[in-house]
Amino acid sequence: MAKVKKKLTPAQKRAKKAAKAERQRRYQWVFMNGKQVRIKRPPTADGIPADQFIEENADPIWLHQNEMWEQMPVEDALSDPEPSTELDATEDEDRIPF
Repeated sequence: MAKVKKKLTPAQKRAKKAAKAERQRRYQWVFMNGKQVRIKRPPTADGIPADQFIEENADPIWLHQNEMWEQMPVEDALSDPEPSTELDATEDEDRIPF
């Protein structure tokens, strides 16, 4: 005697489909030690990873406030700025030649 499987109602089908979509949004399947396992997805902002979003959009003040100094842009502090020619010209005019 074969058992007949009961069909789902339309409301049950919608609920099952919504639950599946939610699981796919929250989790992803990866292989670990030769086995397929489900892990939580990394956080994203506008569809890109959170770290990349922060690197592209955060200003140095926000990074400092959140103690993310390793992601702050590095300015070349060793290179001297180009010397100003205006200062040199005014200094020459102020000098009295002997």
